[in-house]
Amino acid sequence: MTFTTRFARRFVRATGALELMQDLAGAAPGTHMLGGGNPARIPAVEAVYARRLAEIAADPEQFRRFAASYAAPGGDAGFRATVAAALAARHGWPLTARNVALTGGSQSAFFTLFNLLAGEADDGPARRILLPLAPEYIGYTDVGLSEGMLVSRRAAIEELPDGFFKYRLRFDELESVPDVAAICVSRPTNPSGNVLSLEELVRLDSLARRRGVPLIVDAAYGLPFPGIQFTEEGTLWNDNVVLCMSLSKLGLPATRTGIVIAAEPVIEAITAFNATAALAPGSTGAVIIEPLLANGELDTLCREVIRPYYAARSRQAVDWLREACAGLPLRIHRPEGAFFLWLWFPGLPIGSRELYRRLKARGVLVLSGHHFFPGLDDDWSHRDECLRINYSQAPASVAAGIGAIGEEARRAYGA
Repeated sequence: MTFTTRFARRFVRATGALELMQDLAGAAPGTHMLGGGNPARIPAVEAVYARRLAEIAADPEQFRRFAASYAAPGGDAGFRATVAAALAARHGWPLTARNVALTGGSQSAFFTLFNLLAGEADDGPARRILLPLAPEYIGYTDVGLSEGMLVSRRAAIEELPDGFFKYRLRFDELESVPDVAAICVSRPTNPSGNVLSLEELVRLDSLARRRGVPLIVDAAYGLPFPGIQFTEEGTLWNDNVVLCMSLSKLGLPATRTGIVIAAEPVIEAITAFNATAALAPGSTGAVIIEPLLANGELDTLCREVIRPYYAARSRQAVDWLREACAGLPLRIHRPEGAFFLWLWFPGLPIGSRELYRRLKARGVLVLSGHHFFPGLDDDWSHRDECLRINYSQAPASVAAGIGAIGEEARRAYGA
């Protein structure tokens, strides 16, 4: 069958997100899975979820909400109320359930938000989502219903001791970008693990307010939960901020549960879209997590188990990389959160796409850095010198994959 609509041309095509998910789904046994965004399997966390499943199965009312009835179009009402109450108590934010909507994963949330806010308009030029710090999340690239919906600005690179570097916002580059409908950042940033400071978030919010647009903060890996954030404890919400969270990085990616915290008009628009596109989001993740969020057990789990686990794995992976790439011009973005390491090979002779292909042929899946610069029209060689690796999978497999990265990089440099 041939699909000839503009919608089909836009969405039935090869994309970075499709490559990522096909790699995840089609990997042969024994593949070293350093690509994709699957969280780690942490026994203490899985034990809590197993306990919750047993509790749900034993309680007819919980089971009904879990699997046997539609939720409201905005998502499970009890969970939305619990999210609002918990965040209000912990952060002092003036939230009610009317400030919370659920979606079928955070990717669905960004599809909805970006197309509600940006694109072709009846009353003027097409408007765009400004990504102020490229590199940025691969999943933003192709969610727009029309081309050209994203515009970004390259980050400044600060060289740090011990082979690290850090991306910095260039605020002077942001004021003059035309036709902006919203500003969007991920925190921690996917792919680099960069964490914007609270001061930088406040400055972005002030810029957004001056331009009369919202600030979207993608906190899928960060605060309030799962809190895989090694620096900067603070977070931000107000009626101009759209805060997006997820249950995936808590270890529940299969539940496909995104959470949007926003002013009521935004929540009403998401709710209306949910009803048309999907009737209602699923409730499985919401019912599993609700009592854990209400009684504080989730906070403890994030603080005492999840965050320390990833911090330790990050340090371990950095050590393996330094050993595997000794003598090569490798730079590593300073790990500040999430569960990725972002590798920069300055002057990489073969480019990151070819390095990805060579590693895949060896049974090692990574992600080529060129996918992570959505909306950037500059001819920046840096985008072809980077790789993203996920260090959350089985340690022996991660170590073997990193060893292969070192061997292929050495081969590429002729070292």
